[in-house]
Amino acid sequence: MSTARTTPSNVLVQTIPRLIAAGELTAPCGVLDVAAFDHNARRMRARTLGLPIRVASKSLRSTDALRRALGHEGYRGVLSYSAPEAILLVGEGFSDILVAYPSVNTPAIARIAGDERLRTEITLMVDSTDHLDLIGSVADASAPVRVAIDIDCSLHLPGAVIGSRRSPIRTPEQTRALALEIARRPQLRLVGVMGYEGQVASVADGESGVVGAAKRLIRRRSMKQLTPRRSECVAAAREVADLEFVNGGGTGSLDVSARDDSLTELAAGSGFYTPVIFDQFTDIDHVPAAFFVCQVSRVPAPGWATVNSGGWIASGPPAPDRVPSPVYPPGLSYSPMEGAGEVQTPLKLPSGAPQLKVEDLVWFRHAKAGEMTEHVDSLVAVHADGSHERWDTYRGKGWTLR
Repeated sequence: MSTARTTPSNVLVQTIPRLIAAGELTAPCGVLDVAAFDHNARRMRARTLGLPIRVASKSLRSTDALRRALGHEGYRGVLSYSAPEAILLVGEGFSDILVAYPSVNTPAIARIAGDERLRTEITLMVDSTDHLDLIGSVADASAPVRVAIDIDCSLHLPGAVIGSRRSPIRTPEQTRALALEIARRPQLRLVGVMGYEGQVASVADGESGVVGAAKRLIRRRSMKQLTPRRSECVAAAREVADLEFVNGGGTGSLDVSARDDSLTELAAGSGFYTPVIFDQFTDIDHVPAAFFVCQVSRVPAPGWATVNSGGWIASGPPAPDRVPSPVYPPGLSYSPMEGAGEVQTPLKLPSGAPQLKVEDLVWFRHAKAGEMTEHVDSLVAVHADGSHERWDTYRGKGWTLR
């Protein structure tokens, strides 16, 4: 395991119960360790070989957290996950926003196309002529919309595709053809390329046994195949347009992606919070920064404690690694008959552990990063000296984004 610890720091364990006892906070609640957040920012930066990091907002979903991240040296720009979100972020003062996924939200695209400031700060993602047609239908030739091409970076093996099914653009020929199509349309301006290797960035390399060996093989084969192909695709796009940026990588692949000379910047977001998914990466020496806390609401039997809520399941293929991990007190485990519940979660105490009482706190780590914030209106950001503040979440700001 690469993280220095998996449990909350002493200052968090002391601060949160005090706030709850004083009536300043109720559980379940989200908690952020600011010192750990800053440590993780520095450790990610150390793996980039000097390339700047664009902050992935999907993994933070808090404008306060975004500002803290961008305040660190080496971080520049935002990798947004929807066009409406990008518009709201510009309204909050953020700039240089790349929307990482193609948007079909026509009203949002029309608003970007019709507003000079939004057109200047936001770049939309495309991977087909359908996207070009949609954007072109609401844009004006006298004020072109900035676009970037998404290149598929998944690993194709006989009978299998390893990685995210994203863009249909995989070859230099396809990249050049789409770039030429953009160039033919005065309503659009090609400014960048993105190529995200999710099967490397989010696949751990430190697991033991046959599964771990298979994952390490996938990572090696992916980068061996991807690096020259991505470089050729970028070169094809540069034949057509003067690119401002080429984005790639993620928290789990910063070091290997940084060796790709075709990239001008990297992307990361999850690493600031460092959820459970990154515990088995060998080169990520982070400290978990984000937790959520639930209270014991009943004691159904000796050796058991049931907490309110707890079932904050992560997206992805349904599997045990999508469930939050109870990390403090140590040794707690789920009931195999119930698991993590929407309203309540029974937990089994380890043999010999003191019985938890009603109102006691249980600390969890989410399997992924930003999804945790969809359950809380704010994060209690605790500093090393025990001082604290509330950091907004998108939910707390009333942002329901698609």
